[in-house]
Amino acid sequence: MKKLLVTNFAKIGPLIGLILIMIILGFMSENFFTLDNILNLLRQISVNALIAFGMTFVILTAGIDLSVGSMLALGSALTAGMLTTGMDPLFAVLVGLLIGLALGAMNGLIITKGKVAPFIATLATMTIFRGATLVYTDGKPVTGLSDSFTFEMIGRGYVFGIPFPVILMLGVFLILYFVLRKTVFGRQVYAVGGNEEASTLSGIKADRVKIWVYALTGMLSVLAGIILTSRLNSAQPTAGSMFELDAIAAVVIGGTSLMGGRGRIFGTLVGALIIGVIDNGLNLLNVSSFYQQIVKGGVILLAVLLDRRSK
Repeated sequence: MKKLLVTNFAKIGPLIGLILIMIILGFMSENFFTLDNILNLLRQISVNALIAFGMTFVILTAGIDLSVGSMLALGSALTAGMLTTGMDPLFAVLVGLLIGLALGAMNGLIITKGKVAPFIATLATMTIFRGATLVYTDGKPVTGLSDSFTFEMIGRGYVFGIPFPVILMLGVFLILYFVLRKTVFGRQVYAVGGNEEASTLSGIKADRVKIWVYALTGMLSVLAGIILTSRLNSAQPTAGSMFELDAIAAVVIGGTSLMGGRGRIFGTLVGALIIGVIDNGLNLLNVSSFYQQIVKGGVILLAVLLDRRSK
């Protein structure tokens, strides 16, 4: 009975926590529950949520990806560079996503074929990709991008009053939710993270699963970068700095185990919302960004301790 209660709390705990945090902030700030603030909040969390969705797959396989912020910067800078040449925006975005796919697959190949621990491999590529971004941009923002309606729509558009990045985030969430819950690949992701040796003996090609998982994460990171680029109408060489920490935090707060094999992408969405709500609420309350880091770190630590307790 106790085990059942702990398991159920692990599933609904983050959602309960989100509701409580929102109620508290609603009492503390009269502007929190305004429509403009809620829409702004959702737009802000869309970038972190997209990266965190990919990170969920990685952590479910008992891996980690520290290079997501650098892939975001490099992919968006290259996409911006293509736009400055007059390339069709949709084609440039497509090429940018393929670049993200390739960068992520590179991580997967280093980890699986090079037998390098995910932490070390992605720590190295994080530095490489960031350096490549600075070389490509000469350390300067890429400006003079497309003024087409299509590209503006990605980061600044609205559909029936809802920011397009939010719709994009929810669309990706539904697709990945289906993949994890209803497809063979989703079951293989859980199996590899739960027990890689046993999954290999059962016929699952664990290396292939990992390569695709890291490739997916790379593509989603670049998609998040393209949203930022569209919103700012420029690509910043320092974009995505420390984004990997927020993504990992969203996954962990959402209940996905760092040991792999256990977790839900819905929990990651809730985790991203918790981080976004805390940041937004503390900004409304004019709390120093220094204290915001302390609060965020405390929430992450609490989530990890609860994860250990549930195990």
